[in-house]
Amino acid sequence: MPLCGKTMQHIMRTRQFLLGGGLLSALAAGAQTRPNIIYIMCDDMGYGDLGCYGQKLIQTPQLDRMAREGMRFTQAYAGSPVSAPSRATFMTGQHTGHTHVRGNREYWRGHLVKSLYGNNDDYAEGWVGQEPYDSTHVILPEILKANGYTTGLFGKWAGGYESSHSTPDKRGIDEFYGFVCQFQAHAYYPNFLNEYSRSAGDKGTRRVVLEDNIRHGMPGSEDYRLRPQYSADLIHRRALEWIDKQSAERPFFGIFTYTLPHAELCQPDDSLLHQYKGRLEPEKSFRGDAFSRYHATDRAHAEFAAMVTRLDVMVGEIIEKLKAKGFDDNTIVIFTSDNGPHEEAGADPDFFNRDGLLRGKKRSTHEGGIRVPFIVRWPGKVPAGIVNSHPLAFYDLMPTFCEAAGIDNFPEAYKTKSETVFDGISFYNTLLGRDEVQRRHEFLYWEFHETDMMALRMGDWKLVVERGRCRLYDLAVDLHEDRDLSAEHPDVVHRMADIIRREHTPHPLFRITLPENLP
Repeated sequence: MPLCGKTMQHIMRTRQFLLGGGLLSALAAGAQTRPNIIYIMCDDMGYGDLGCYGQKLIQTPQLDRMAREGMRFTQAYAGSPVSAPSRATFMTGQHTGHTHVRGNREYWRGHLVKSLYGNNDDYAEGWVGQEPYDSTHVILPEILKANGYTTGLFGKWAGGYESSHSTPDKRGIDEFYGFVCQFQAHAYYPNFLNEYSRSAGDKGTRRVVLEDNIRHGMPGSEDYRLRPQYSADLIHRRALEWIDKQSAERPFFGIFTYTLPHAELCQPDDSLLHQYKGRLEPEKSFRGDAFSRYHATDRAHAEFAAMVTRLDVMVGEIIEKLKAKGFDDNTIVIFTSDNGPHEEAGADPDFFNRDGLLRGKKRSTHEGGIRVPFIVRWPGKVPAGIVNSHPLAFYDLMPTFCEAAGIDNFPEAYKTKSETVFDGISFYNTLLGRDEVQRRHEFLYWEFHETDMMALRMGDWKLVVERGRCRLYDLAVDLHEDRDLSAEHPDVVHRMADIIRREHTPHPLFRITLPENLP
């Protein structure tokens, strides 16, 4: 809902308080010597969808090379099994028992505007997007911007609807191009994208109409595939242009939240798609879902595989751009996925991950829903060719990036009230090959209200809570989470359930069933 004037004044004072103190000291300390950071978070890629993680059917040479040149993690976890809350844990440094955004709460429903884009219906400007981030809790781009970094975000925002207090222009982002609303990203040939450029003098995030697209119908129409403006390519091109504009005078922080390979399964009919056509049999068909903006396809396997390879090409182009600009040796590049693999719009993760290594998919707190690929490359700093089993979660990235950037007053300087919580632990020592001094989590935590699931990992113990029922697994010998050991180890269940109750803060929008009926 629209915010009153007093609320907006409070938000602006909070922003000034959070962002006003760090810039001059950072610049005086020589910000140009600090590493640039490029964080690439793709959408709904499963743990086993890359060659370097065991994928046999999809070609990913650039990411496989990135893994050889850097560090590949085998126990990295998303913040949530779905998009918006997973991104929120990255942005806030909080797990989903503490962070405000814990689900994909939508604001677009009921705000359809007729014939706004050519003959195509779309949703009302100002209401498209998801639940906003807490206005009083600082987020990662705000911290880095306050400490001398240039910031850019290209891809999905999902941290607030268009007219909310939490849009990219209001949350520390200097340049943005992509989707404010993750639902809009369901269509790869959309009616519009969103844009903001501080350097161009923009006053706020605005819509950019894709004029060549709106001449044709929406997903489900016969001429939808005649739309020529493919959002994934447009976003990637703008991200490369942004890197091109950077200089060695000031460090930069790029958040590349690319939409590939999330549904819909649709892309240009080019050489990448031809590489897989007819080669992933038996092929799978999908009838389409106009409400969800998923277009029909009779080649779902080929589409998905080509989308992963397209993303792989993009990562290679990012690294080559850094090399061409002379940034390669001083840039941390991270690649990961926001959650586990999806089954939407005809996607078929069981076909591509036939070993069945992990149980569960997107929306599940079993390992398959939250364990994700995670690769870090930083030539000369991160040891090359290392496979690391350090357990980490997305909320660890805030303290890690702050330590890499030399921000030594985190988190104390960014607590706006006594109860402000940051849950992450920096894994900077692990990145530099200093595992022997790396601090580790006592536990990792997840909750997701839509499926009424929670999970806690403590060492090799994994407690999964579904509608209040507890199941206990030993991941050291049961990675697929098949054998419930709760009856054999009631003391462990009770200890872990107590941690969940302690860590969970009630939320009126995202209700969850706490552990009950304990052994």
